[in-house]
Amino acid sequence: MNLIQYFDRAGERAVAQVEGGVARRVVGATSVYSLAWEAQNLKAGGLPAMVAQHGLGETEDIAALLAEGRMLAPIDHPDKAHLHVTGTGLTHLGSAATRDAMHKTDKPEAELTDSMKMFRMGLEGGKPAGGMKGVQPEWFYKGNGHVVANPGHPIPSPAFALDAGEEPEIAGIYLIDKNGMPRRLGFALANEFSDHVTERINYLYLAHSKLRACSFGPELLVGDLPADIRGTSRIWRDGEVLWEKPFLSGEDNMSHTIANLEYHHFKYPLFRQPGDVHVHMFGTATLSFADGVQTRPNDIFEIEAPQFGHALRNPLRVEEEHTVVVSGLY
Repeated sequence: MNLIQYFDRAGERAVAQVEGGVARRVVGATSVYSLAWEAQNLKAGGLPAMVAQHGLGETEDIAALLAEGRMLAPIDHPDKAHLHVTGTGLTHLGSAATRDAMHKTDKPEAELTDSMKMFRMGLEGGKPAGGMKGVQPEWFYKGNGHVVANPGHPIPSPAFALDAGEEPEIAGIYLIDKNGMPRRLGFALANEFSDHVTERINYLYLAHSKLRACSFGPELLVGDLPADIRGTSRIWRDGEVLWEKPFLSGEDNMSHTIANLEYHHFKYPLFRQPGDVHVHMFGTATLSFADGVQTRPNDIFEIEAPQFGHALRNPLRVEEEHTVVVSGLY
């Protein structure tokens, strides 16, 4: 079962269940967040049972929702400051080669970069036997709900950015329940949009390079993540495909288990505050930047994988420069 959020033709928020490509409105539901919060009170069945309890109504045309700009991200929070967007890197087989190429130096080949060292740590300890916690991954913070661009809407890149590059990933979607425990709602396609030129200047600029907008959706896959995900990432320019490459995800193609990545995120009490939403991106090994692509305003990023329904598409927009003046309040 997949879920979407959108505005209906009257401008009211709505939720629909997607089965076999057909979307049917969930009766009386205005957000996935509220459905999930209700679902924690059920004895069994979780989010699917809550959707069934509400019942389904009229069908919706997903293509029209996207074309008309009425699609929302598949989850949001009434207070954007309580939606946390984070991620992990160097988690996929092959990701070290991509990252290592970005950070090449004149050091001897025998001297490993920090990226390769981190990757090897994941290979050796990211999938612990018996479900025990393994080695912690690289981790980064992207922002809160204010950095999320809805599917079909432009992804803004700041005027000071040196690059505006896509990262096709899978995001885990979580609600912290009333007892302060993370509850996984499912997974979604994500564009973990980053500034790779800034990152390449110095690895310590990674944190800066990740403070960018992102997008995820349009559909929320409710349930476990398939072990083998085979998708495609594209960039469109002037109506033609500029760049296209397959990407792999799911645990069969990763150096960490999802459980290990989840543990090392939610082990911090800060990320277990009741009512908060977390969108955690699991990484990728596929970047157009690694192939020498330089994006331009109005390029369209497209990420798709069969298990997630409709593709995630966002045009690139470069923002105007903003002057920031810090003054004292004294």
